[in-house]
Amino acid sequence: MRLAHPLQTAVRFPTLLLMIPTLALAEPFTVKVDNLDHGRFSNEQVYGGFGCHGDNVSPRIAWSHVPPGAKSLVVTINDPDAPTDGLGWTHWEVVNIPASQASLEKGASGNPALLPAGAIETLTDFGESKYGGPCPPQGTSHRYVVTVSALDVAHIDVKKASSSALVAYQMSGKVIARARYVAKYRRASD
Repeated sequence: MRLAHPLQTAVRFPTLLLMIPTLALAEPFTVKVDNLDHGRFSNEQVYGGFGCHGDNVSPRIAWSHVPPGAKSLVVTINDPDAPTDGLGWTHWEVVNIPASQASLEKGASGNPALLPAGAIETLTDFGESKYGGPCPPQGTSHRYVVTVSALDVAHIDVKKASSSALVAYQMSGKVIARARYVAKYRRASD
């Protein structure tokens, strides 16, 4: 029996490694909301109206690892605990965000200079096309689901006055991935 020369073995080993298929482990699509106190909105982000006395400043929302094939993004903040017979309450919706963007900056709502080019703020359940912060009924705590949806189209056909139902309809069949973050807010009893 003849043994291979050590140099021949050394040359063969890297060749074998090249033949082994590599597994690409994609990082998960994630979203986070900055400046929350242990996952809870501060008064700065709370709505200024309906009996709430917040500053109504939209938070910074950042995402990472947008999936390949995404051409645009939609950011939505919805309160599934709102007393609306299970319909929830849309607090903010920004559509047609280029997939190359990584965030919406703090205070971007109502400030075109801070919104990504081409992005549109659509109608919320407050009846305005801008951010409306948390404002649950007195003495209750609600969840606020921040969702970033990656779409396979560059834009959806909506306007500033489009409802969240129309946005959802236009997104139907175009969503390739979603990332969610759940924040909370409790409104104290007066």
